[in-house]
Amino acid sequence: MKYMTKLLIKKNKLLPLLCTFLLLSAGIVHAQSHTNHFAPLPVDTKSKGPQAIYKVDTKDKKVALTFDISWGETRTQPILDILKEKKLNKVTFFLSSPWSQKHPEMVKQIVEGGYEIGSHGHRHDNYSRYSEEMMRTQIGKAETILTDLTGKKPNLIRMPNGDFDKRVLRVATDMGYMVIQWDTDSLDWMNPGVDRIIQNVVSKTHPGDIILMHASDSCKQTHLALPTVIDKLRAQGYEFVTVSELIAGSNVKSQEIH
Repeated sequence: MKYMTKLLIKKNKLLPLLCTFLLLSAGIVHAQSHTNHFAPLPVDTKSKGPQAIYKVDTKDKKVALTFDISWGETRTQPILDILKEKKLNKVTFFLSSPWSQKHPEMVKQIVEGGYEIGSHGHRHDNYSRYSEEMMRTQIGKAETILTDLTGKKPNLIRMPNGDFDKRVLRVATDMGYMVIQWDTDSLDWMNPGVDRIIQNVVSKTHPGDIILMHASDSCKQTHLALPTVIDKLRAQGYEFVTVSELIAGSNVKSQEIH
């Protein structure tokens, strides 16, 4: 392989072809590695096909802080308390429907707090493994439950585990959803330490960013890091907005799986 590469580089006419091949190869590898809480690499496409949005191309210092909730009874309340204390209600929660059914009083608090609510699906699994019929069933179950509990049909969805393929994107879009990913991952789900969570967010946040955090019980340090994250980002001049507000009328950055 090294020998062939040297030959190609020596031949100027074939160099552009080699570069194109390497770029396409990188794209193919990336398209297969979008699951398990890793945000997509920057892809700006003009295609009108179903896409997953992970940030907005803007110079305005606006960011969307998002929380996924799929299970647990103790972590959500402290986070809601902090958001209230910080007078921050421009936040988007992605709720799994089984958790919502089990904690309707918590869902009510989120609604009454004025927070935006998106779907996190029903069964917490990789939907790319499902048939399209099963995808529709899982998304539909979550829609029915969340609509009943919140009084409003969600139009944003973050797939469980951040997993999707072109079929998932197509089905979700057909059902009236925008698939939302993220560009900055706090990695709070790894419980790496409070300081590390703060660093992961503050050092990477940029204008138009969608930030991923969690309010499930498995994330034991999020509520400890959150006050500092909010304070530091505000000190840097960032304004918090909901995902819908961020993407409205903006040039979104998205990933499309071919």
